Amino acid sequence: MARDNSPKERQRQQLERKLARRASYDRILIVSEGSKTEPNYFGEIRQAYRLHTANVEVRPSELGTAPIQVVQYAKALFELGDKHKHIQPRAFEQVYAVFDRDDHGSYFDALTMAESLDGKLKNDNKQFVRFQAIASVPSFELWLLLHYEDIQAPLHRDEVMRRLKIHIPGYEKGATRAFSITRERLAVGTQRARALAAKFNARSVPEPFTAIVDLVELLTHLRAGK
Repeated sequence: MARDNSPKERQRQQLERKLARRASYDRILIVSEGSKTEPNYFGEIRQAYRLHTANVEVRPSELGTAPIQVVQYAKALFELGDKHKHIQPRAFEQVYAVFDRDDHGSYFDALTMAESLDGKLKNDNKQFVRFQAIASVPSFELWLLLHYEDIQAPLHRDEVMRRLKIHIPGYEKGATRAFSITRERLAVGTQRARALAAKFNARSVPEPFTAIVDLVELLTHLRAGK
């Protein structure tokens, strides 16, 4: 009998192989506002710490870049999955929506929506899922800049970029290797981000804040905590 080599069968086989590769630690879904910057950064961490791609999915929002759209897409991707991306419905223990404050009008609504979903959705194991907004004020690049400077006062995103380029010449949105370049300063960046979080939060606009540190610490310790 001839083997079924149809696209549908190949897709089913790919999904089976992916499921078989899953490790024992939590399955993480990360949806980002940026199409390159954040996926590149978290993809680097995933590779550096040898995290299974079956356990850590990093996807840009396909509904748009407004914060509320990032949260909505994260919810939809979790609930419905995407067979073209080999993502099964509800196949995660933790979901993160990554976005910047910038000048987005839906920023606070996105925070509220994420908070309302936390612990309310169930995964394929009937477990309640962590759903968290990973916000940065003013932008993701503040997290990188904290590796080099101890920021204590509000900065416009353009000023964050200007200063960051002093430390990482040629840096632009969508850059690759941001994690490998800043990795040796990770402990310093983490300490400074934690110090800001002790004083401010995602709603303390325009005060500097980034929750990227939470996601970085989760990923870098994921295998150890399995």
